[in-house]
Amino acid sequence: MQARTTGTATSRTAPLRWLFAPAADSVPRGQAGGAAFLRVLLGLMWLHNVSWKVPPDFGDADGGLYKWTAFAVSHPVFPPYSWAVEKAVLPNIEVFGWGVLLAESALAVLLLTGAWVRLAAALGVGMSLSIGLSVAEAPHEWPWAYWLMIGAHVAILFSSAGRAFAVDALRAGLGSARGLGQVWGAIVVVIGALAVAGSAGDDALAASGHDVKAGDLMISFGRYNLVGSLVLVLAGVLLLFAARGGSALLGRAAAAVAAGAALTLHAQIGFSDPLLGGTATSAALLLSVALVAAAVASNRNAVHTKKKEVSGR
Repeated sequence: MQARTTGTATSRTAPLRWLFAPAADSVPRGQAGGAAFLRVLLGLMWLHNVSWKVPPDFGDADGGLYKWTAFAVSHPVFPPYSWAVEKAVLPNIEVFGWGVLLAESALAVLLLTGAWVRLAAALGVGMSLSIGLSVAEAPHEWPWAYWLMIGAHVAILFSSAGRAFAVDALRAGLGSARGLGQVWGAIVVVIGALAVAGSAGDDALAASGHDVKAGDLMISFGRYNLVGSLVLVLAGVLLLFAARGGSALLGRAAAAVAAGAALTLHAQIGFSDPLLGGTATSAALLLSVALVAAAVASNRNAVHTKKKEVSGR
């Protein structure tokens, strides 16, 4: 009788364990690479779009999250959903807006870094569905865009998108912390250098810094004034040296610098001039750096501990 009860409890928790487990099942290299490419692409989409979710009021009828959410009422897709938006969401947009901001920031961070990929993909399905139910019938919208967003996240959910260029690979005991840290460190240093060049000559603490973006392709890595740019470069350099030298201490330092900068932005955006001249996109990128740096530091520390145990034997 006890065995049956235990077996039932295990079967109930299995889907939850699968959701939180590394998305790093063994598949052909091409499949892993293709899934990782789609994952990063989706991460860049959320990274760009999180920038205009601005507290504390999150916009009004003329713009911002409030305007786009209100399309669910003026151009309904599914009447029960429209009723819920009208009666519960719009009157409390300050509360729901924070939920959207945190959810989309989490999607950007987890998908870009490849951490807890299945959990992020499941969240992405829900967010894509919610957005589609709000704006699919709005003027100049293409409903298929939201079907494709849902489908892309479903594909990631059941893939091995965390097997390549991902923190999930480190969680699964695969991949190289050195390689992941070096690539991320180099990318962040380049982004920071571009921000430094773009902000040169401006006020070092300008409230709105230089936007590091790919033209009008809706790919953005955030805004940074000169101080914010230098902080980004510092985090990237620390991560690069942590990965190259195998230093857990430098990895933790990179994580602390990036996380501190991101939290500073979130505390100021919408309330006062951001000290680093950034947006929620800037904060999400910095949190991504912090997560990768923490993963690299943890992996290096684990390797060092294992070597000590082996030498002790």
